[in-house]
Order: sequence, then C-alpha cells, then structure tokens
Amino acid sequence: MIRLAIVVEGETEEEFVKRVLTAHLQAREVQATPHSIGGNVTVERLAYEMANYFWSYDRVTSLVDFYGFRNKGQASREDLEARIHEQVSKNIKRSWDRSRVFPYVQQYEFEGLLFSDVMVFGKLLDRPPNLVEKLRAVRSRFPTPEEINDNKETKPSRRIKDLMPSYQKRVDGHLLAGSIGLATLRTECPRFGRWLARLEQLENQQHPQ
Repeated sequence: MIRLAIVVEGETEEEFVKRVLTAHLQAREVQATPHSIGGNVTVERLAYEMANYFWSYDRVTSLVDFYGFRNKGQASREDLEARIHEQVSKNIKRSWDRSRVFPYVQQYEFEGLLFSDVMVFGKLLDRPPNLVEKLRAVRSRFPTPEEINDNKETKPSRRIKDLMPSYQKRVDGHLLAGSIGLATLRTECPRFGRWLARLEQLENQQHPQ
C-alpha cells in the first residue's frame, strides 16, 4: 500500500478527500490521508508542510485553490506548483527522489468541479426555484467547469452562494462531488483528471527505500 499525504487548503477539500477520494484510491493500493493547513495558502506554508510529511509518507501532493493563493502575483498554476516543489527541495536540504512530491493547484477553486453536473443540485432539499437551470446557464458559458472565474464577485463559490444562500462548503461540497462521481469530474475537468490519474498510478510505483 502506497501511503499518500494530501496537504489540503481547508475543511471542504479535507472532506472531499476523506469521503470521495480515499475509497477510490484505496481500491488501487493507495492510502490517502488529508492534512489541512486551514487556509492562508502560500508557497512557503505549503512547502513547509509537504516537506514535513515527506519523511513519514511514500508520496506527498496537495489540493489547494488557485483563486485564494496568497502573493501569487502573475504566476500561473504551473508556476506555483514549480515554486512549491523547489521550496520543498530547499526545506529537505539533501539529495532526494523529487518524484515523491508533486504539488497540485486546482483551477480556479474546488467549487468549479461542482459545475461538472449541475443536475445534482436538484437533489438538495432547500434549493431555490430554477436553481439547476441557472447553474446550467453559467456552465454553458465556459469551455470547462475549471474555467469558471471572471473575478472576485463571480468565482464558482460566489456564483453558487448567490443562487443558493444556504449552500455550505464543508457540508454540501463533498456530497455534491460524490453524487457527481469521479468519472464525470475527471472527464469534465481535464486538469483535475490528470492529477487523479497520477494518484491512481502510484500503485504501480515501488515504495522508496
């Protein structure tokens, strides 16, 4: 069994890992454990945590939102991932297998994944009228759910909250994602899909010595 640490941004991502990812990966001989940093995401904080878990896990990755990343400037998601990896290397301060650590930054935020199949919102008991139709209209304006983000006022979580004030990230997020299913999430959200594929393939890699 490959022991995998996933450093996550907060409770929403932590619940998603526990309730959606863990069973899926366990069937592939990968034991995933989330570790929340409680928000305030920076390169330095992530690299510090990931370097620490490097010593007690076989692999270490992350699941944090690009949107809320602090002090990112004009950096892309790929830039941030490279910076995190480089800082991890500096923190470890010795020769190491760099493939054991692979940062992942979600484009743009976790709630974007929920637009992969907005029909699941119809299962919520306290949904307002025409919620599914309104969410479908949002989704139709973007090539993929991962690209839903115009600005601070129209990020995915804000769009959902504006249409459904009772939405609670920690409670509803993982339930909706679980209802959508990983098969649909990975198809609709290609960047997330590539990360998930990498996690699944860990079973075929030998444990580091």
